[in-house]
Amino acid sequence: MSTALVSPTRLRCCSLLNPLGLGEPKPWLDWQLVSTASGQVQTAWQVLAADSAEALASDKGTLWDSGKVPGDASLQVPYEGKALASRQQVYWKVRAWDKDGAVGPWSEVAHWEMGLLEQADWSAEWVRSPIVGGKFTSAPAPFLRKEFTIGAAVKSARLYGTVLGLAEFYVNGQRVGDERFFPGWTNYNKRVQYRVWDVTALLHKGANAFGALLGDGWYCGHIAAWGRQTYGDRPQVLAQLELVLTDGTTVRINTDGTWKTATGPIVESDIFMGECYDARLDLGAWSVANYDDKAWHPVIPGVPCKAALVAMKGPAVRITQELKPIAAPVKQPGWENISYVFDMGQNFTGTVRIRFTCKAGKTVRIRYAEILDKNNKPYFENLREARATDAYTFATDGEEEFVPRFTFHGFRYIQITGDTTLGEITADAVTGLVLHSDIAATGEFECSNPLLNQLQKNIQWGQRGNFLDIPTDCPQRDERLGWTGDAQMFVRTACYNRDVETFFYRWQQDIEDAQRNPGGIPPIIPDPGKQDPADEGDAGPAWADAIIICPWTIYLCYGNTRILERHYPSMVRYIEFLEKKSVNLVRGHPEGKYWDGFGDWLAHDGSNGDVMGSTRKDLIGTAFFAYSTELLAKIAAAIGKTADAAKWTALHAAIVAAFQKRFVSGDGLLVGATQTSYVLALNFGLIPEALRENAVKELVRDIERRGNHLSTGFVGTPYLTRTLSDHGRLDMAYKLLEQTTFPSWLFPVTLGATTIWERWDGWHPEKGFQDKGMNSFNHYAYGAIGNWMYTTVAGIEIDPAQPAYKHILLRPHPGGSLTHAKATLQSPRGTIVSAWELKDNGLNLQFEIPANTSATLALPSGFTGKLLDTITGKVVTDAPAQPITLGSGSYKLRATA
Repeated sequence: MSTALVSPTRLRCCSLLNPLGLGEPKPWLDWQLVSTASGQVQTAWQVLAADSAEALASDKGTLWDSGKVPGDASLQVPYEGKALASRQQVYWKVRAWDKDGAVGPWSEVAHWEMGLLEQADWSAEWVRSPIVGGKFTSAPAPFLRKEFTIGAAVKSARLYGTVLGLAEFYVNGQRVGDERFFPGWTNYNKRVQYRVWDVTALLHKGANAFGALLGDGWYCGHIAAWGRQTYGDRPQVLAQLELVLTDGTTVRINTDGTWKTATGPIVESDIFMGECYDARLDLGAWSVANYDDKAWHPVIPGVPCKAALVAMKGPAVRITQELKPIAAPVKQPGWENISYVFDMGQNFTGTVRIRFTCKAGKTVRIRYAEILDKNNKPYFENLREARATDAYTFATDGEEEFVPRFTFHGFRYIQITGDTTLGEITADAVTGLVLHSDIAATGEFECSNPLLNQLQKNIQWGQRGNFLDIPTDCPQRDERLGWTGDAQMFVRTACYNRDVETFFYRWQQDIEDAQRNPGGIPPIIPDPGKQDPADEGDAGPAWADAIIICPWTIYLCYGNTRILERHYPSMVRYIEFLEKKSVNLVRGHPEGKYWDGFGDWLAHDGSNGDVMGSTRKDLIGTAFFAYSTELLAKIAAAIGKTADAAKWTALHAAIVAAFQKRFVSGDGLLVGATQTSYVLALNFGLIPEALRENAVKELVRDIERRGNHLSTGFVGTPYLTRTLSDHGRLDMAYKLLEQTTFPSWLFPVTLGATTIWERWDGWHPEKGFQDKGMNSFNHYAYGAIGNWMYTTVAGIEIDPAQPAYKHILLRPHPGGSLTHAKATLQSPRGTIVSAWELKDNGLNLQFEIPANTSATLALPSGFTGKLLDTITGKVVTDAPAQPITLGSGSYKLRATA
């Protein structure tokens, strides 16, 4: 029996669990180490990969036997076996040697299967319906079908499919998979995602049927306020069903001209406008064999698709939770109709499942709202041009059920309206279906302040609601776009709350796909191509900089060097573009000839109510020019481009000098003197060290002058508390965090908010609603404060020199009114816990550090005490007055001042 104390677990390929249809020809492998002992590390590893489970069970690495490889690598380990082909199946396992050189047991077997790596692998044809809508008018959703016969039992079957639009596939009456909004939103002119499903269990010898139901989606449905048909005029599908039979023969069923199509009960399906369903037009068992399709019409060929067909990288959108109303509905009878209003208790993104009764031929309307107005009626005005309304027409006089397929809404309240024949609807008959990209939750934060706990919940719900295929700004109005600024402001918090590695890995490709030839980055990704071409595609500072800030953050949090290597050239083009467009290295200079940005969006530091705030745009621009260039230098170093790193480091120094010359006075004061000005300059290291104390004083003075309130907008807010705590003003950071009056993070919480608002004062008890033209109650940007709550309040931080929590910085900072706080993070290397409690005139701390990692613990200033290893029961140190390095394990500490 092995005496080793480390065992590999949680095996992943390309950061995915047993992926089917992998598109990476050179995959990478990840695993975690678990141990029952303290201070354990992996000193060597071995991977076996085989083309069959039987070979692997016999310890035969028919595809790859790495042999014993010295080192502690467990993330981003490149597969170095035989070249992989389309449809290749791979089974693999790993074992590890512990710190004493003892080898541990083999892990459980994991597997992956390659997708279609070459265009020649596709033999199917694009097909579509002859029915087409207009620029502002939808067409009914097309149903497509094909019957075929199988001469023997099915050994294995794979469905390879994609669509320009949205699709649900069916085999013999059964829905294939549970994804929603497949295949997601990409720039369909450049890249279209496909997915692979194992459908072996759905097929049988004899007569079979294969079908698809298509929706408009982003491809030809409404996008924002630009109308329909941005990319094409109607959806079209490409699919091939590949079967291996028990007699050794293979069968392939492709979409082609032999398919038939019809329209049915979905008379309109639009993400922004809603879905209309006429149950009288139901097609019955349309996707089973021997169905009477004589009235169906032949499909027509699809338009040529020049885009690359790529395997899906990001997580699928799914229904992840069901919610029930928190009370009986409010019934609102009228002269000719009846309305029921349901409160789901939570603002979220998704749709509904409703069971109701009405007379045959009658139509019931379902509308969605985030908040109630002063008369306790659903507030729809902030939806702008989005109709956000579903409709259901009854086929019978009995009970029927409705679940929209190809739309989603952002809402807390549901209004169901019908005529006087609408039957009584109880709370039990309504279910909210929560929709978002199916990303695993990884982080938890809680503390002694219940308002902060609610804030954390609001941040998490905001992320769930806006991480639907892409990182959107809001889920309810006629927008729902991938604003780059919002994403980069929130990305670090996102990495704590959920495992967003593959989500951003895929979105980074969307960013590169949208990059204009000169190097500029549009403000919206995917880019619908609706921006003024004269601006060369640049979104301006803090928005366009997502091209560098987001991948750098994914590297820090997950150790993903592939995202840096793959997109490094596009990052270089971006910085070169900024350098070329700057004037004396000042980005956004008034003499420049390009877009200078959105400013400090929605700041409260101006007297004229300008949504862009009063912080100078050239200051913001130059600050982010410096920051992104500094990050590019670090990225170059991380991927071994030493000469490039030196080049970008020199450019960064020159930009800093230009910033100081233009914006910093001799005593450390800044032009404009807004909170955001000081926050950016201090956080990005743009003020000479000798002058920083004066700058901090000016920042604090402005906060105090406002009654301990922030005035920052989207640009300054993510860095505000971090800047204060890093420069000796933890006390002021806590005052801002716990502030409950407007403007503050907790002001909406005190008013019952369940998500993060777009504006600090989306609704005010004295002023009512903010501008209806831009007033979302589910925007995650200001939720970036979550990062500080994890890193500083609880104290879990990354060492940039050893990313992905290989070395953890434990730096808890008690403060404010808090008496305890705790954060738990399921990191790529295992579970990290940091908790503290003020008790009995001292400080109790608890930590967990995963195997194969280490940590440096820094106690709060003035504290010292006894550190106990709870696994061995031994005292590690009696008085850790200085930071102490710890190996893996579980620890408790009692500290006193």
